[in-house]
Amino acid sequence: MRNKLYDIGIKKSVAFNLPVICVGNLSVGGTGKTPMIEYLIEMLKNEYKVATLSRGYKRKTKGFQLATENDTDETLGDEPFQFYSKFKNTIHVAVDAERTHGIKTLQKLENSPEIILLDDAFQHRKVKAGFNILLTTYADIYTKDFVLPAGNLREPASGAKRAQIIVVTKCPLDLTESEKEQITKELNPEAYQSVFFSSVVYSDVLQSIDCSMKISDLKAFTLVTGIANAKSLVDHLKGKHLAFEHLNYKDHYEFTEQDIAELNTKELIVTTEKDFMRLQKYKSLKEKLFYLPITIAIDDSLKFDGLIKEFVASKR
Repeated sequence: MRNKLYDIGIKKSVAFNLPVICVGNLSVGGTGKTPMIEYLIEMLKNEYKVATLSRGYKRKTKGFQLATENDTDETLGDEPFQFYSKFKNTIHVAVDAERTHGIKTLQKLENSPEIILLDDAFQHRKVKAGFNILLTTYADIYTKDFVLPAGNLREPASGAKRAQIIVVTKCPLDLTESEKEQITKELNPEAYQSVFFSSVVYSDVLQSIDCSMKISDLKAFTLVTGIANAKSLVDHLKGKHLAFEHLNYKDHYEFTEQDIAELNTKELIVTTEKDFMRLQKYKSLKEKLFYLPITIAIDDSLKFDGLIKEFVASKR
């Protein structure tokens, strides 16, 4: 009903006079929004002034906040803090639950952005993004799912029609052309929509605050995850025949003193980059805490990049 009210104009969406690109999904849980935002940052940051705008989920601050060197995961949220930690000298990172207000505030900055990337805002229809990238995982295509509570969808699958690009994420590296055609047929995209396939690429090197370690040098360790779905990471590590125990917490988990006390008993901890953002502040873990960086590989990336750059150019 809410979507219908926006579709027919009773509820109003605000459009902006600069390129606004939204990355989101239809489902609850991890579809790979963070690495997709980072992919877009890498693509655009050398040519344009880029800003990311997120809700700042589970942060302990309110209203608009522009990331500075004094911020942490607690003031920004773990994903925005990750963006800031990686790109702090090149982009603006902001959080605001009211994205319309956030965009207007970013536009008032002295060094205002030329492009804004909206993180997880597909259902935030108060903003009319100029370009929408919709993510769905290979293992859980939205056309085969149901709306909560029967399934994991935040809204009906018909909402996918608002996207210009649909990306099937977390695909096997050996996905065949036949499988791609079958999935595309299942998605049944509109004429104006393009479908792409992406895979997670894991680094061969683990990183900590001030050192690194080859994954091939790992012995026994503890894997700590607080993300929506850790299956692909677990499968990757098992595929390398590594010996580890897995402490699996819920998404965006807030670690307690008791949790940290337990982690202090472990000899070596491997985690995700997002979880590292929340755990690195505990000095007792510094010598034993490492994360495994990831990137994404997009099939037909030249076409994908071209569509993004064509949109950006059309709005300038």
